[in-house]
Amino acid sequence: MPEPRIRTAQADDEEELAALDRAIWSPLHAVMPRPTPPYPPFFDDRHPPEDFLVAEAGDARTGRRLLGYIRLARPTPLAANAHVLQIQGFAVAEEARGRGVGRALIRAAAGLARERGARRLTLRVLGHNTPARGLYESEGFAVEGVLPGEFFLDGRYVDDVCMGRSL
Repeated sequence: MPEPRIRTAQADDEEELAALDRAIWSPLHAVMPRPTPPYPPFFDDRHPPEDFLVAEAGDARTGRRLLGYIRLARPTPLAANAHVLQIQGFAVAEEARGRGVGRALIRAAAGLARERGARRLTLRVLGHNTPARGLYESEGFAVEGVLPGEFFLDGRYVDDVCMGRSL
């Protein structure tokens, strides 16, 4: 698979991103119930397109498709916390996993966070999501805290793992 192009999301990506989000839903990474119709909008006032980076394959001639996305947002509205950005959404299409798409999105998000003046990048990941945790660790994130049994998912209690890194 050729290297995906990483770009800021645009309003017309909404339908494709929403479909991707529904397709990859899993209790491995989702704390919300499986989406069912009627589906809410993917973009809204709290989740505008400019908060998302997307990985895109193809071109106008061959047809483009989105392989994944990552969302950066401020974890709080506090001025004392303005130097921190948080990954608050991350998805890679099943067929693109293990091909560097997720890594490219994380690296692009770190670069964008730096451009936006952030000194730290944080995230939260479910304790049983071993593949994601391994990817984050390989990109310099460290476990900074664990909320034991924070979620009850798929019949069992799951830890919420807080990770972060300096930029």
